[in-house]
Amino acid sequence: MHRPGPRGCLTLGDTVALPVRRISVVTAIVLVLLLVATAVATLSLGSLGIPVSGLLDAFGGDAGVKESFVLERLRGPRLVVGIGVGAALGVSGALFQSVTRNPLGSPDIIGLNAGAGAGAALAALLLAGSVPVPVGAVLGAAGAMALVYVSTGAGFRSRGRLVVAGIGVAAIANAITQYVVYAVERDKATALNAYIHGSLSTRDWGDAVTIWVIVTLLVPLVALVSRPLAVGEMGDDLAGALGAHPARTKTIAVTLSIVLSAGAVSVAGPIAFISLTAPQIAKRVTRGTGPHLTLAALVGALLMAVADLAAQQLPWFDELPVGIYTMAVGGVYLGYLLIREWRRGTL
Repeated sequence: MHRPGPRGCLTLGDTVALPVRRISVVTAIVLVLLLVATAVATLSLGSLGIPVSGLLDAFGGDAGVKESFVLERLRGPRLVVGIGVGAALGVSGALFQSVTRNPLGSPDIIGLNAGAGAGAALAALLLAGSVPVPVGAVLGAAGAMALVYVSTGAGFRSRGRLVVAGIGVAAIANAITQYVVYAVERDKATALNAYIHGSLSTRDWGDAVTIWVIVTLLVPLVALVSRPLAVGEMGDDLAGALGAHPARTKTIAVTLSIVLSAGAVSVAGPIAFISLTAPQIAKRVTRGTGPHLTLAALVGALLMAVADLAAQQLPWFDELPVGIYTMAVGGVYLGYLLIREWRRGTL
């Protein structure tokens, strides 16, 4: 039986005690409730929406043709994909920011997402049939990170150099993607143009399976690396003295970050700024230390779900790609972070 233990511990029987912070538990519950509310709104709003009273029947398979089409083909898959993509990007950003100890060291800022997008575009359109899209995304992301690591001259340690190198690598990756758009046939280029801005439209259950298989397989590894990362934020020397193996932990964390981000990009395109903002929001709400991987996943999923709801329901635009909405919000937040780091003298 699960019950709160002394000193903020969650006990499982009489043998296992897990340290928890009440504010983290409360925050997680609130985020889950907000995510469920957003999911219900996504499925029920609009002229094609399923009435809230009929959602349970639709989930049970006892629904009409319209409700089944909306749930199984139109909105259900993109909702599940969006939640998975947001969770993957949130965890990816939390891992990378923890490794670099840099609030600006997120995958989209330093070119990882752009590299994954270029790799996915090349695999999908120029190497179709020979290289799977997720593999192309992973290879593109890994190549982008290798370029950033080498070009800074200091690995991932220098904040200012990391941002500058990331901007340069992202520009190169975006140029490759745009070349693919220009080089391919017009009908394929139209679809790719929506993809490179980050889109959940026309996603199917195959995309949902792809992202959730990646997330599910990596969850145990993410859980194992969480504690060493939290210790590592106190400094490599102290982490080594406590047996945390900081070099190995960083390598594993960066690898997991690359695979998670590449998996998200492979099914939804390079969604901007979720990996930057989600870990920061999680950390600021709880005011705690450590990577906050679970909360970053929940915040990322919620941000994606809300952005996709806006993309579907706002009346002023004709279903813009969801990445444009995340870019608008994330750009403002990035400006705030840049100003704060500049005032601190770290840029």
